Amino acid sequence: MKSHFYVLILYTILILTFCSLFSQNAERESENIGTFSIVGYDPETGELGVAVASRFFAVGNVVPWAKAGIGAVATQSFANTSFGWRGLEFLEKGHSPEEAVKMLLEDDNDAKRRQVGIVSPDGSSATYTGEECLNWAGGRSGKNYACQGNILAGEAVVVEMEKAFVNIKGSLAERLYEALLAGEAAGGDARGKQSAALLVVKEKGGYGGYTDRYIDIRVDDHPEPFQELGRILKIAMINAYWNQGWTAYKEKRYKDALEWQEKTAKLAPYNAEVQYDLAIIRAWAGEKDKALVALENALILNQGLKKGAPNDQDLKPLFKMPGFKEIVK
Repeated sequence: MKSHFYVLILYTILILTFCSLFSQNAERESENIGTFSIVGYDPETGELGVAVASRFFAVGNVVPWAKAGIGAVATQSFANTSFGWRGLEFLEKGHSPEEAVKMLLEDDNDAKRRQVGIVSPDGSSATYTGEECLNWAGGRSGKNYACQGNILAGEAVVVEMEKAFVNIKGSLAERLYEALLAGEAAGGDARGKQSAALLVVKEKGGYGGYTDRYIDIRVDDHPEPFQELGRILKIAMINAYWNQGWTAYKEKRYKDALEWQEKTAKLAPYNAEVQYDLAIIRAWAGEKDKALVALENALILNQGLKKGAPNDQDLKPLFKMPGFKEIVK
């Protein structure tokens, strides 16, 4: 019996030791966000954004921060998340990205392990990599962007990210995403891949125009986070255009609304609800014949929309149009 008792004690000690080591390793892993990111600004649209990827769960919950008209911040490598909101506060008070970085590091006990990238609406940018960040670690910056990463396959990751952002045409969201793809193609996070995120802000860019969150998408845990982020981005672009159109419509800016909703319809020609709202906006913008075409397309694609259409006050300009009753019956 006594020998069994000692075996039990030894077994318990081994389990407790293993749990302690596992907890310590997990804690260290949770602190150390090895990742690559890019912050960017589009002077034509005023959009600001951040794209990030990592072998880390839900990196989008930690790294990207942005505020319309103010700037964008990526904070990583043993990340101090206060760098996000504090960095934006410094920018809002008129400090440059370089000054903001210096002030963030001044009272930080772990400054040598931090990594941060900042861009502001005047195109100025800054990137910082502490000397104790895990290799490979570093960054590059220029007008309207800053890219940085740690625990990377090599410097080529940020070099290729920079090239992609500078040379590829398209919206800010598309350029940020392409920069991520270029970084991954160059080796990415040396540990592998798990999560990715993309955030773009603009004035009144959010739902109903109440917030600045124009595009805000995340892949928290996926074997192919880059592919999944790209899939979601296509949907997010449709939703972003659609939201801009509907917000303009509610504000009675019918010309602007029509421009946005026509763009939305080109991206999603077989989405019944997009066609339905296109009919509404065309009607109020004075294009009633075209509105009837869109409405008919919408009701063919989704018969369920017929239930509310006959009395939908948003369709009021079409009520007396020849063919309306036939379309909605």
